[in-house]
Amino acid sequence: MGLLDGKTALVTGGSAGIGLASATRLAAEGADVFITGRRKAELDAAVEVIGPAATAVSGDIANPADLDRLYETIRSREQGLDILFANAAVASLVPLEQVTEEYFDTLFGINVRGTLFTVQKALPLLNDGASVILNGSTNVDVGDEGLGVYAATKAAIRSLGRTWANELKGRGIRVNTVTPGPTDTPALTALTPAPEQFKKRLASRVPLGRLGRPEEIAAVVAFLASEQSSFITGTSLYADGGLNQI
Repeated sequence: MGLLDGKTALVTGGSAGIGLASATRLAAEGADVFITGRRKAELDAAVEVIGPAATAVSGDIANPADLDRLYETIRSREQGLDILFANAAVASLVPLEQVTEEYFDTLFGINVRGTLFTVQKALPLLNDGASVILNGSTNVDVGDEGLGVYAATKAAIRSLGRTWANELKGRGIRVNTVTPGPTDTPALTALTPAPEQFKKRLASRVPLGRLGRPEEIAAVVAFLASEQSSFITGTSLYADGGLNQI
């Protein structure tokens, strides 16, 4: 018996990193899992990793038509949606003096606007008692150079999560934010041309002395998705190796 037997889940940005690890864990706990992302080849490869419980629907969360197509696919299963992990986001290192309107609009368009409409358009499908999980970031708290716009998008997500938890409580829908610290993912590697030095510097700041693993964040997502967290809503659950706690 898995924690999520008979449940239906959606993971956005589910083809790599935390998204893939979370989709894999949710499927292992018994859920039927939909994943979405912009690159079909990577999605197809992710389905091979996750197994027969996974269904991939390619699309961009910043495109409302893609979201509509995604949710129509889920609706056709006639099971509703029990778990939504709004994970998809983008980031890059851009200091203040180099921020452009296009860069700002891209990050807020995907990370905030895309996440908002991912959740809004899911509302008719969400079963009463469903769990909505948002992907936050410890960058909200630490002020790392070059990540100001990205951190601002994640601060917006944290704020929206509190509000949505209040707005959806009447349906028993819980909304929580998982807040990872530095995690060894392809997205982290892609932030810099010298990834190994960058990772070592990040790891040196973490009290546990290392980066997180995607599977460790996925374990938190599975907890928030399950009835084990039935009395938790509106929170931001840090999985950061103590970075922002000690």
